[in-house]
Amino acid sequence: MAELVAGHLRRQIVRGELSEGEALPSEAALMEQFRVSRPTLREAFRVLESESLISVRRGAHGGARVQVPDADVAARYAGLILEHRGTTLEDVYEARIVIEPPMVALLAERRSDADVARLRAALVDHDAAADEPLRSIRTHTAFHALLTELTGNQTLKVLSGMLERIIEMANLAHVENDLGTPAHERASRKGLNAHRRIVDLIEAGDVAGAEELWRRHLTEARDYLLRADVKTVLDLMS
Repeated sequence: MAELVAGHLRRQIVRGELSEGEALPSEAALMEQFRVSRPTLREAFRVLESESLISVRRGAHGGARVQVPDADVAARYAGLILEHRGTTLEDVYEARIVIEPPMVALLAERRSDADVARLRAALVDHDAAADEPLRSIRTHTAFHALLTELTGNQTLKVLSGMLERIIEMANLAHVENDLGTPAHERASRKGLNAHRRIVDLIEAGDVAGAEELWRRHLTEARDYLLRADVKTVLDLMS
């Protein structure tokens, strides 16, 4: 019964019938609506809370409020699954190399003037963060996320988001160990140049050129970022 109640409320949330931040009816009202006991209703709440679809505040003035499904939630669960399976970081980078270049080609085919303007603005953020390595890593990750967002494909956005969360952690860990070395400076410079060039190719509508450049960029990034002491997602998360 708890799963049936959770399923009903889940459908209302994902269909937009219940809005972000909206309070669910009182426990008494829901118990009457579904004809269930308080323990059954609270078990349903625990299911939805574990899925990050509601937040529950206990106490006299508490209650359950709706949370909109977030790609970060999917990324966290994916990370746990990859950890459990002993997935290597090389495996994660390989998946990104498979997914992102055709995605960038799709953007080059569909791009609008507004898309190009947002990409140019992101490059300005890159330049502003050039002397702050940790901030620079985050602007790099945000740039990859922006490329995905601008395709307009929600499935790609979720899939890429799962990978990027893990890859950002790997990048930050690598920078902490490699900061200030010639290899780090060279990799950062090449990365920025690739980002600038990809915007030019997208603006020009060069589908094949954009896909080829991005595959080469991601391959070089993988070869630089893989470390002998961190081989698996579990190593990274630990």
